[in-house]
Amino acid sequence: MVNKYGKEVMKHFTSPEFMGEMKNPSAVGELGNMKCGDIMKIYLKIFEGKIEDISFQTFGCVAAIASSDVLCELAKGKSLEEAKKITNKMIIEKLGGLPSIKEHCSVLGAGALKKAVENYESKKK
Repeated sequence: MVNKYGKEVMKHFTSPEFMGEMKNPSAVGELGNMKCGDIMKIYLKIFEGKIEDISFQTFGCVAAIASSDVLCELAKGKSLEEAKKITNKMIIEKLGGLPSIKEHCSVLGAGALKKAVENYESKKK
C-alpha cells in the first residue's frame, strides 16, 4: 500500500507534540463528524487573553490526529482574536497538503478551536 500522506502529516501523526488531556483548562471545545466518526477535543489554558497552552484528544484517522497537532502549533501563543482566524486552509498548508477526501479533518480542527474560544468567552460574560 502506498502512503497517501506527506512527510509533515506523518511526522505530526507519529510524534504529536500536543496530544493529551489538560488538567484544569480555561476552556474546552469539542467537535465531531458523524459521517466519518472523528471526534476532536481541544483544551486551552488562557492567560491575559493569549493561548498560553493548548492540547488535544482526537479519536480519528492519521489526518485527524495530524490536523489536531498542527492546529495546536498554529494557535499556541496567539491572542484569542488571532486564534479565531485560524482556518482549515492554514492547517492543510502547514501539513503540506492532505488528500481531498481527508480535508474535512482540518475543518474539524479549526471548528473545535473556535468552540473552545467561544466556551472561554461565554464564561467571561
